[in-house]
Amino acid sequence: MNWLLVIVGAAVGAPLRYLTDRAVQARHDTAFPWGTFTVNVAASAVLGLVSGAVLAGAASSRVGLGVGTGLCGALSTYSTFSYETLRLAEDGARLLAAANVVGSVLAAVGAAVLGMGVAQAVWG
Repeated sequence: MNWLLVIVGAAVGAPLRYLTDRAVQARHDTAFPWGTFTVNVAASAVLGLVSGAVLAGAASSRVGLGVGTGLCGALSTYSTFSYETLRLAEDGARLLAAANVVGSVLAAVGAAVLGMGVAQAVWG
C-alpha cells in the first residue's frame, strides 16, 4: 500500500511541476530558471509543513508518504536544477549560475524551516 501512496502523489506532483515551471518561466524573460526555483522552494515548504504535521501527530505517516515522498519528490527537481545551473555556467552566465545555487539552497532550506515552524505553531 505504501508504494501506491507514493505513486499517486508522484502522479500529481510531476504534472504540477511541469505546469508550474512553464507558467512561471513564461512570465520572466530571463535566463534565470525561475520556474525550477519556484517548484523547488514550494516543494520544500510543503515538505516542511507535512513533516511537521506528521511529527506532531496531526497527520499520519501515510500522508507523509503520499504528499511528502510522492508529491514533493516529483514536484521538486534536483536534476533540472543541476542541468540549468550547468547550462548557465557553460553559457558564460557564471554569476547567474552561482546565484541559482546559493539562492536555491538558501530559499529551499528556509522554506522547509518555515513549513516546519508553521506546523509546530498550528499543531505543536
